[in-house]
Amino acid sequence: MTACAVSDFGHGSGEAVPLAGESALRLLVVDDHPLFREALASAIALAFPKAELHEADGIGAACEILSRDSAIDLTLLDLSMQGVTGFEGLDTIRARFPRVPILIVSGVTEPRIMAEALRHGAAGFVPKAVDKATLTRAISEVLGGALFMPPDLAAAPAPARGGDKAPIAERVARLTPQQMRVLGMIRQGKLNKQIAYELQVGDSTVKAHVSEILRKLEVISRTQIVIETAYVDFDQAGGGF
Repeated sequence: MTACAVSDFGHGSGEAVPLAGESALRLLVVDDHPLFREALASAIALAFPKAELHEADGIGAACEILSRDSAIDLTLLDLSMQGVTGFEGLDTIRARFPRVPILIVSGVTEPRIMAEALRHGAAGFVPKAVDKATLTRAISEVLGGALFMPPDLAAAPAPARGGDKAPIAERVARLTPQQMRVLGMIRQGKLNKQIAYELQVGDSTVKAHVSEILRKLEVISRTQIVIETAYVDFDQAGGGF
């Protein structure tokens, strides 16, 4: 895993938003998609042209940069990266570098997940689809010590936990014993290869189990698996792990 450090993204654009002490501002972008990292870096550089910007393609690389540079002012973190489950990346950085505020920049837009991210210590949450003005405001507010969530999403009621879905405990009970074991390992943050090794099955078998778990739990990502099952009593649901 490599760390990419890029500094002095000055574009001299009229879109720049002045910020007190901007010349000393140091930001870290953590995302495993190079194109999005580049786009986010460009957007930040337009808003804060004198800032020093660092990039990391994963949690390990981010921790290396944060260990080397204790003056990083803000980390912008994607929740959904390869090898990261749920809020694992957020928790890791928060535990090792509690001084550095973290602004989540994610493709997830569910108010419940946003609220959970704040409970895990994030200083704000910005969907990847927001415009540059909202991103700039989020960075400025978090650097100013405030928590940030987009007003339209922060005000929106979280979707009813029931709706057309059965309660999560009932959905968990649909899983086979082997799927329950895989679910337990997903909740522990283990990767497919680790799960395959422990269960002594092939990677393709684990992928099939994960697909079935997503389908039966009626969710679309491993992050949602972790969040949806956070408060399930697995003894009652039949898991016992």
